[in-house]
Amino acid sequence: MTAAAMLAPLAEIAVADAVVFEQAQRSMALWPEWLAQLRDDSGEAVYHRRDGTIVVAHAPDRATLDQFKRVLHHKLPAEHRSRVQSLDGSALAQLEPALAGRFDGGLWLEGEGQLANDELMHALALAIDRLGGHWHECCAVDALDARGLHSAQGRCDADLVIDARGVGAKRDWPALRGVRGEVITVECNGVVLQRPVRLMHPRYQLYIAPRPQQRFVVGATELESEDDGPITLRSMLELGSALYSLHPAFGEARVVRTAAALRPTLDDHRPALVNADGVWRLNGLYRHGFLCAPALVEQLMGQSR
Repeated sequence: MTAAAMLAPLAEIAVADAVVFEQAQRSMALWPEWLAQLRDDSGEAVYHRRDGTIVVAHAPDRATLDQFKRVLHHKLPAEHRSRVQSLDGSALAQLEPALAGRFDGGLWLEGEGQLANDELMHALALAIDRLGGHWHECCAVDALDARGLHSAQGRCDADLVIDARGVGAKRDWPALRGVRGEVITVECNGVVLQRPVRLMHPRYQLYIAPRPQQRFVVGATELESEDDGPITLRSMLELGSALYSLHPAFGEARVVRTAAALRPTLDDHRPALVNADGVWRLNGLYRHGFLCAPALVEQLMGQSR
């Protein structure tokens, strides 16, 4: 899975609009309910935090951080602007001791969060099994209609058909395109972060999302390409060097996973839910999948009854 699963409605409004922000706000309220129910259904707890996001920049890139703050204050609804708080070096060190002395300040985006998507998928799979669900994995879908689907395994009938294939649905939804994203996961015992950190840069925004067992999901790349091949050397070098610049202890981090995949995207970069000939199509989540998914599922459940 190629995602950091950061729940960051404030930070993402820099590249999104009010529709996405509203969906994100609803999802932020739903996630705790979802995860509590999922724990009851699966017996598994999913790592989930709401300790905010730290945004920093090295001194030569300070103007990029200042511009980011101006964009947030311009695009955020007035009642949310106070959640973007400026930090001096002392306040930053108090929130994230690992960054003490490395930056002269930054931003704290209050209330943002994250979850461990690998744990989420494991818990969902257990819950589906316990509820009597049946899996048909690694099986290409040839066609969909309002009462089922056709695949190499034959016909599968269903009372409700939901197409959430991402870029795989492009044949049925030509407006979709893939935007390539790449991440690395590292393990580092020399750094402790309490919350996700974004490092501003003129060419990219690096994000570092801490996980249990001293693991960190690191990403930044967003390429207008439908190449779904392995991560490139250039991306590895850029992500690694930016991570090392955040804290030199990351120089000894072990790379435990690399991943690249295509984010399904529409021209307006908004997630979309439509009913086409009886098939519910949920797609175009772009970089807002985990951020907006609960609100879209809630919308689907309300409209499909």
